[in-house]
Amino acid sequence: MSGVTATSPVTVRAPRPSDDEAVDMLPGLFVPEARQWLSTSTGRVAPDGYSWMQGVHWVAGSGLYEPRRHRSHGPRSFGPTTVFIAQLLSELSPCRPGIEYLMRRTGLSERSVEYHLQILREAGLLAYIVKGTRQRSGPSLASEFALMLPPAFDAALGIRTAGEGAGRRMTGIAEAGRELMAKLAAKAARKVRRPRPTMSSRTVAKGARKRAAEASGTTVSAGSRCTPMGGGADGSSTAGATPIPPESKLASGKRKSPTPKEPKAKAVGCRKLNRVGRRFQLARELTQELDWLRGCSVPRIAWVARNVADAGWTVTDVRAWLHLRGEAARVRRGSGLLAVLLSNAVTVLDTPAKRAEAVAQWRAAQEAARRDRIQQVRTQRERFEGDWQVPTSRAVTRQVAQAMAHVHETANGGRHKDQAPAADDRCEDVGLTDLQIDQMRAQARGELMRGVTDLIDLAVDSMGRDAAEQLYGTDLMRRARQLASAARSLHMTITHR
Repeated sequence: MSGVTATSPVTVRAPRPSDDEAVDMLPGLFVPEARQWLSTSTGRVAPDGYSWMQGVHWVAGSGLYEPRRHRSHGPRSFGPTTVFIAQLLSELSPCRPGIEYLMRRTGLSERSVEYHLQILREAGLLAYIVKGTRQRSGPSLASEFALMLPPAFDAALGIRTAGEGAGRRMTGIAEAGRELMAKLAAKAARKVRRPRPTMSSRTVAKGARKRAAEASGTTVSAGSRCTPMGGGADGSSTAGATPIPPESKLASGKRKSPTPKEPKAKAVGCRKLNRVGRRFQLARELTQELDWLRGCSVPRIAWVARNVADAGWTVTDVRAWLHLRGEAARVRRGSGLLAVLLSNAVTVLDTPAKRAEAVAQWRAAQEAARRDRIQQVRTQRERFEGDWQVPTSRAVTRQVAQAMAHVHETANGGRHKDQAPAADDRCEDVGLTDLQIDQMRAQARGELMRGVTDLIDLAVDSMGRDAAEQLYGTDLMRRARQLASAARSLHMTITHR
C-alpha cells in the first residue's frame, strides 16, 4: 500500500496503486447471500464492538456500498439509521438481536429493520452464525450474528493481519492509515443518537402554516384578502378584533375551549369483533385446545369453521358437538377431518338450548372419564405399590396350586365330587392336612389385613365361589367381598401401616 487519502471525515477513498487493484477492491463491499455466513465469509471477526464501529463508520463514509445498485426498494444509502442500528448491535454480547427489540429501540417498522440488517450483511459487516426461524406454535428464534470487518477496510487503511480465515488478527497498520484510523476511532467513541423521522417539504410547509395560524389567534379563510380593498396591511393589532363571549357563557367563570376535545381512546381489548374476527378467534382457540389440530393453519381452520362461528358457537359448543359425532383416533389432516365433522352441525344444533344440552352431555362424559381414570390409578397403586409381597416360598405356592386343582376337579365332576365337606368348614378331602389349611388361611388373612385380596380372587376365578369358600371359609370370603366393594367406592381409600 502506497498511501491512503481522505477528502473529508465522511468520504473515504481507497488507495489506487493500480487500476486492477481498484477494480478488485470495490466489489468487495457487496457480499452475496451465499457469503453472508461466518463459515463462508471473506472478512475477519472484529475483536470488540469499538473496533467494529470503526469499520461501520468507514463503510458509511466511503460511499463504496450503494443499496440501490442491487435493488430498487429500501433505503437509498448507508445512512445514520443504519449506523444507529449498528451501534445497538455492538452493545449486545452475544449479538442475537430480536426484530421486536430493534423496532422498539429505533421506532422503525419490521420491514425497515430487516432492510438495514440486510445492508449490514451485504456490506460485509455482519455474518450469520445461526439464522433465526419462525415456529407456528411457539415464539420465533432470533438470529445470531458475528461482527465482521470487510477485506476492503483492511486494504484501504493498510492493516496487516496474521492467521487464516475469519479468525485473522491485526498485527500492524501502515503510517498513511494512522490518521484516518484516529478519525474513525473518534467517531466510534461518540454515541450516535436516534435519527428523527424525516418529513416531506409539503408536510413541513403545512405544519408551519398551522403554527402561524395558532400564534395569530385568527383563522384566515381561503377567499378573504389580508388587506382591505387591496390596500396596504392594517397596522392595528389583531387582538382587538377578537370576539368577546356573551355573559351567559362566562357565568361559571370558565370559558370553553375553542378547539373540541378529542374523544378518549377505547380501552384495549374492548373492541367488538366483526364476523371475520370471530372466525379467527374460534379457529385460534380450536388449535390450542384440540391436540389433533395443533400446527394447523389458523386461516384455514377459520374458513372451515366459518358456519359455526357465524352462528355464534363457542369452542365449548364445538367440542360438545365433536363428542357427539365421535373423534378419530388417528388423524392425517386435521382441517379436512374438522370440515367433515362440522358439515351439518348448524342444522342439528340449531338453537342455544340444544347446544346447551350437548355441552351438558359432554361435561358429564368428561367427569365420568375422570372418575374412571382416578379408579384405575388407585387400583394400580394398591396392587403394585403396597408393602405386601408375593409369597416367595415354593412349598406354599405348590400347596395352593394343588388345593385349587383338587377343588376345581371336584367341582367339575371328578372323583371327589360325591364327598361332602366336613362340619367344621375345612377341606379335609382335598388331600391337605389341618396345618397346611391353617397356613393358607393365615396367609389370606394377612393379605386381607393389608387390603389385598389377590389369593382369594385367584381362587374364585379358577375354582368358583363355592369351592373357594370351602377352602378359605365363610368369614374370609365375606371380608374379601367387603374389601372389594370398598375399593370400588370413590369416598374411601384403603391403606395400611
